[in-house]
Amino acid sequence: MIQLENVSKYFPTRYGPKYIFRNLNLRIPDDRDVAILGQNGAGKSTLLRLIGGIDFPSSGRIVSDRFVSWPLALGTGFHRSMTGRENVRFVCRIHGIRDTTDIEEFVKDFAEIGENFELPVGGYSSGMRSKFGFAVSMGFDFDTYLMDEILAVGDAAFRRKCREALMAKRESSNIILVSHAEESIREHCNAAILLAYGRVEFYESVERALYRYQRL
Repeated sequence: MIQLENVSKYFPTRYGPKYIFRNLNLRIPDDRDVAILGQNGAGKSTLLRLIGGIDFPSSGRIVSDRFVSWPLALGTGFHRSMTGRENVRFVCRIHGIRDTTDIEEFVKDFAEIGENFELPVGGYSSGMRSKFGFAVSMGFDFDTYLMDEILAVGDAAFRRKCREALMAKRESSNIILVSHAEESIREHCNAAILLAYGRVEFYESVERALYRYQRL
């Protein structure tokens, strides 16, 4: 279960706080694959970052008993001065994994970044960071995988490999997906969250959520 309790998020400006959303209350069931819908600027990616612990609410709290990924292929949250290998070791130790060898080699092989794995992440291109971030995510068995248009990572062959890896993970996990592609939403999700006008609604039916979203 992932639960939002009176969650607000704003960014300070010279004219005062700019709210993305206010006082959101939401419960996301464990057994649903959930799409996050909303117009540009509604806060979809911000909500995903909050759920993944990449960002924090301005007020309220998020409670979860799930092992939740960071947003896949985002490529952020890594130490720029550390090499790819060192970042993998660091993430493993955060999650209590002491023997990191297998995960290191998995990430190096999956990411297809060659000797760059031994170089600082700060020097990676955006594409390399995305591949690296996705590969690190696939090295762990999360309960919930967060995705922000991640199937656009890399070339066609790499995207196919990503889909296959994710489908294997989903046999024992669920996803929360931000996407503008209705076909992908229908294929991968069986429930939806709609962000609109600073409010949030949970829909048991994807079709009903898409119908409402199309009429915003």
